[in-house]
Amino acid sequence: MPNEESPRILIVDDEPLICKNCASILTNMAQTVDVAYNGQDAIAMFGKNPYPIVITDLKMSRMGGMEVLSRIKQAYPDTMVIVITGYASVSSAVEVMKLGAYDYLPKPFTPDELRAVVAKAMRDQKIILQNKALMQSGGRPGPPAHQLIGSSPQIKKVISMIQKVAATDATVLIYGESGTGKELVARAVHANSARKENVFFAVDCGTLSGNLLESELFGYRKGAFTNAHQDKDGIFQLADHGTVFLDEISNIPIDVQGKLLRFLDTHEFMPLGDVKRRQVDIRLIFATNKDLNEMVKEGRFREDFYYRIFVYPIYIPPLRERKMDILPIAYHFLKQYSQRIGKAISGFEEDAVRGLINYDWPGNIRQLRNLIERAVILCERDRISRKDLPHLGEIGDIERLIEYLPETNEELKRIKRELRQKATDTIEKNFLIHALEKNAWNVTRAAKSTGLQRTNFQSLMKKHRIKPPAKA
Repeated sequence: MPNEESPRILIVDDEPLICKNCASILTNMAQTVDVAYNGQDAIAMFGKNPYPIVITDLKMSRMGGMEVLSRIKQAYPDTMVIVITGYASVSSAVEVMKLGAYDYLPKPFTPDELRAVVAKAMRDQKIILQNKALMQSGGRPGPPAHQLIGSSPQIKKVISMIQKVAATDATVLIYGESGTGKELVARAVHANSARKENVFFAVDCGTLSGNLLESELFGYRKGAFTNAHQDKDGIFQLADHGTVFLDEISNIPIDVQGKLLRFLDTHEFMPLGDVKRRQVDIRLIFATNKDLNEMVKEGRFREDFYYRIFVYPIYIPPLRERKMDILPIAYHFLKQYSQRIGKAISGFEEDAVRGLINYDWPGNIRQLRNLIERAVILCERDRISRKDLPHLGEIGDIERLIEYLPETNEELKRIKRELRQKATDTIEKNFLIHALEKNAWNVTRAAKSTGLQRTNFQSLMKKHRIKPPAKA
């Protein structure tokens, strides 16, 4: 059902039946749906009270859709104009694209096709208005609730779960793709708990071998192993009354999993080479980007340990599933790097916004942060444009064409699929090369900097036939 935030929609077509059917289809999506039976009436109605969304036929007897589109976009550039026509072609799609149309829908179309286009226009207009609001506020998205930035339903759910569990001592398991901000969530749990005045230790279990991880966590006594020349307290001892965050727990060896399981039950541990158990008061928070349940089935993760840590799971959705959070996060990094580098950059141009929103972000927030840092370095004006966004800018024209190609023509559908694949391949390849060059072609470091697993990074290198440059 429509609400106060639903847009007003104007339908322009010289066929009354088309206007009636479109109005009926969109009634539940809009505050009001008005109709105009020619272009002149539409412009007059628009002048009295502008509409956020306009759907206009291309060929009409009194002022065609091209002129309606041109006049509306000149006076109100933020209005989303959707062109419908019974004479669809690639050339006409490109022409309306150049005039600023939002989308292009050939007749006949189904109710679901029309609703889908209008729903996408509503979403994108919110993002454009969001960009303007952030720019006017100096790039400040407001105080981030619990250190997390965004207003999407997905991130609101995460914040709510943090609020509920922070005051307890329950074990938390944070899971999601690499680069989604799992450590940030762990720090938010700690910062809003009774332990906030005590230490927070973050441990990357993926970088430590089994024996080294065990000695780092539990400590050791002099002579416990070769090179153990003196006693050393482990992280558990040092973090007494605080929080320990164990990231990438899928890498923890089976025997160490068993010791952690006992610690969770007793809060006691024994340093390597010692005969006396110690007891501490710490909270453990775990994180992973792997499917632990699948690892249990494969025998690579202890089932009892899995169920013991799966007390309060928090899922962090990838950036591509919460598009409304991309701009606030981008502005956060923009302000951060602008101040650090010493540039006065107020925001993003509309073409840059489209690029940021339409990209899938395989490296999630970590990748977005790296891209914004480079954009700030490249930017020579007071706003970041598409050309300042490496690799996104290179496919701007292709992506714009994709958005306007009709979906109902089979041949144009095929063209659209091919163009989108070409655009994605271009982004992926250049993204990989940039990461490799930045890390002196060290694959492990390049993968880590982008938030991808090394194996996934190598698979993409193989896909795009990327090889290290020959040594001179």
